[in-house]
Amino acid sequence: MSVKDVIKNSVYQSLGGGTTMSAKTVILVLVIACLMGIYIFLVYKLSSKTAFYSKDLNITIAGMPVIVAAIMIAMQSNLLVSLGMVGALSIVRFRNALKNPLDLLYLFWAISAGIIAGVGLYVLVLVLSLTMTILLFLMDKVPGVKAPELLVLRGTDQNIDYASLYHLIHSHCSYYKEKARSTQNSETELIIEIRTKEKESLLYDIGKTNFFTQINCISHDGELRV
Repeated sequence: MSVKDVIKNSVYQSLGGGTTMSAKTVILVLVIACLMGIYIFLVYKLSSKTAFYSKDLNITIAGMPVIVAAIMIAMQSNLLVSLGMVGALSIVRFRNALKNPLDLLYLFWAISAGIIAGVGLYVLVLVLSLTMTILLFLMDKVPGVKAPELLVLRGTDQNIDYASLYHLIHSHCSYYKEKARSTQNSETELIIEIRTKEKESLLYDIGKTNFFTQINCISHDGELRV
């Protein structure tokens, strides 16, 4: 057999030949990818905040390593399958918006676990998963700074004694800053940003002044960057 025939046979086998992996290896890869998917499913369920948790998204993340590992096995089988999958995946568009940016991290983790398991690097996928778990739970323990509350006050402008009001706020708040003041038809609205541990006492004392017809204190779950 000439060199030309050898090259033709090798090219033919690479284009249409079967997978070089044994059935036992394929099953092992898929089992490990499945275990990684279940592991990521549990980590996501434990670490995700209740307001952003989506069971459907979590199931999607859990199934991602298995699908990607199967794709990697198929792409190692021959060149035609590899080119076909690259072409098919290149035209796919995912337009589902994520509620939490952290979900993107879990999606990349699941995809990476599938790729690494698909090429047989089992130790690496284990180390990756343990490292990501430790990193996520450690970062979650870093304390955040709660955003200030907003004190919204409405009343008749002629009745408001601003000196007394701000003296009262100063006595109850560790931080305060007027953010907005608007007047219309002799009615004034004040928006004051405050930080206080004595919110009930502050609202009670402001109510006793009879300066305002409406008193609101607005808070939210946002955090500030330190």
